[in-house]
Amino acid sequence: MEDLLDEIDTWLARGERVAVATVVKTMGSSPRLVGSKMIVSSAGGMAGSVSGGCVEGAIFTACQEVLASGESRLLHFGVADEAAWEVGLACGGEIAIFVEPLR
Repeated sequence: MEDLLDEIDTWLARGERVAVATVVKTMGSSPRLVGSKMIVSSAGGMAGSVSGGCVEGAIFTACQEVLASGESRLLHFGVADEAAWEVGLACGGEIAIFVEPLR
């Protein structure tokens, strides 16, 4: 998260809201470790990574929804899910990602 602090500070200084997505669980082969983070601003900025690119689009959308609603969400992606193939998680593992507004 430390590497994302400058970006967060910049967005907050502009008056933007920020959502944080964090890998909270992995099973099997996964592209990123537990604790990996991605941040998204209400203006559409994005930094960090939770999957090395394979689910970032879905996470970006979830972050925008969380910013609009103010409600945190727990998302699951894995090869058993059709959604995993749709977003590109074909590494054979599963990941859980917690998305929350930065307060």
